[in-house]
Amino acid sequence: MAVEMHSSDQSAARAGWRLRDNRDWLGALFMLPAAAILLVFLAYPLGLGFWLGLTDAKIGEAGHFIGWGNFVSLAHDAVFWLVVFNTTFYTVVASVVKFALGLYLALLLNERLPFKSLLRAFVLLPFVVPTVLSAIAFWWIYDSQFSIISWVLIRLGLIHRYIDFLGEPWNARWAVIAANIWRGIPFVAITLLAGLQTISPSLYEAATLDGVTAWQRFRHITLPLLTPIIAVVMTFSVLLTFTDFQLIYTITGGGPINATHLMATLSFQRAITGGYLGEGAAIADAMVPFLLAAILFSYFGLQRRRWQQGSAD
Repeated sequence: MAVEMHSSDQSAARAGWRLRDNRDWLGALFMLPAAAILLVFLAYPLGLGFWLGLTDAKIGEAGHFIGWGNFVSLAHDAVFWLVVFNTTFYTVVASVVKFALGLYLALLLNERLPFKSLLRAFVLLPFVVPTVLSAIAFWWIYDSQFSIISWVLIRLGLIHRYIDFLGEPWNARWAVIAANIWRGIPFVAITLLAGLQTISPSLYEAATLDGVTAWQRFRHITLPLLTPIIAVVMTFSVLLTFTDFQLIYTITGGGPINATHLMATLSFQRAITGGYLGEGAAIADAMVPFLLAAILFSYFGLQRRRWQQGSAD
């Protein structure tokens, strides 16, 4: 009997050692804390938000299950569709301009320039400054009575009265887009700069010896090798722009006449300010397909890395 117990103890010990030596199990064990954090702070709020979107819950009231009632109501809501247009326009224009200017800055900072480290630090400043502080600064810049932009243009004789940046719908749209671009360019530029510095200089040297022009070097060397980084940068840029809240809420609050409301700010207004939690949650849920599309864009963009490395699959 004692021999059998001793044998079973040895088998259990060997199984334990095999389990500890198995990298898959060990990796899963180390991932448990991160998985728990994601479950508590990401999965649970997402699930709760989806459930609230299926109810008529209000602040202070649990509400009842109404199925797709909130989504059907939003489908007939003119303000909601205006906000969808605002969000799409804001995201597309801001993301494209941020990428173009960020790539130009990255290429510039990748060259041999005097005080290059100092220039990189200056480029990072807009991203380091707190968003609300940046928004308040832009709010003063766009002020209808004290705008520095209008003051300079009047002194130059280009305009004759102060521009109402935040009082006209299209002026307000372009104003908040400009603020978002100013804040987002450093992230794009520094990330792309990191990607540029991973490209071997020998590739450019060989191309130069072959008489390749600067545009051809960019087109056939820089751009293909930078594609995986571009996919990641553009995905994060689109996600951060699409879900922007602080900048809009501080500068315009969604006005004038809902011209700058994004889906994130409208969701907050309906759920918290208005008290209709179910409707606000439904608007937030409607953002998920757009965010999933951005993630899929990143995934398929990263698959090009295999092709660049010569892999057949």
